Amino acid sequence: MTSILLEQFVILWVVIDPIGTIPVFVSVTGGYSVAQRRRIAFEAAGTAFGVLFFFLVFGQFLIDALGITLEAFQIAGGLVLFLFALTMIFGSGDDSDQMADGQTPAIFPLGVPSLASPGAMLAIVLLTDNNRFSIPEQAVTAAVMLSVVAFALLGMLMAGPILKIIRPAGAAIVSQVMGMVLAAVAIDNIIEAIFDLIATAT
Repeated sequence: MTSILLEQFVILWVVIDPIGTIPVFVSVTGGYSVAQRRRIAFEAAGTAFGVLFFFLVFGQFLIDALGITLEAFQIAGGLVLFLFALTMIFGSGDDSDQMADGQTPAIFPLGVPSLASPGAMLAIVLLTDNNRFSIPEQAVTAAVMLSVVAFALLGMLMAGPILKIIRPAGAAIVSQVMGMVLAAVAIDNIIEAIFDLIATAT
């Protein structure tokens, strides 16, 4: 049982990537106050957990009902991630104005797709396959998922000291660098999915 829990924790840690979310959080919240960043962190973690829990309960039924393939889901996720990466590279306006209008980066891009990425959604579906896992086993997986999201929340809350050091100018640089990295990851995911489709067709 311990080995299974450890395996699930490692899988969910990799696909949710709490550490990788920290520079994204820093880059998109550089213009916010401390209180606003704290609120965004909690909202992002809550959004990610809600989305992943939805896929834990209904994901298998949804994917089977719609006939969605893994490759199609991966390509769609890659496109969304690429578009987000472009906003990090070129900017998308004044973030503080967005908070005033009731729009925050908590849902997009932090909650989805940074934390609740397409890979995380699919991992949850696979780890809670109704044909292989009982309800109590799926509940354990949900608890493991919650623990990983909690680590992500802790990382975002600790990002404040980082912002104090690098200042808004440094956050802008981090945003552009991370945007390039995320764009490359997104393109790589799309290419991988296309090659998988070609291999399946042949």
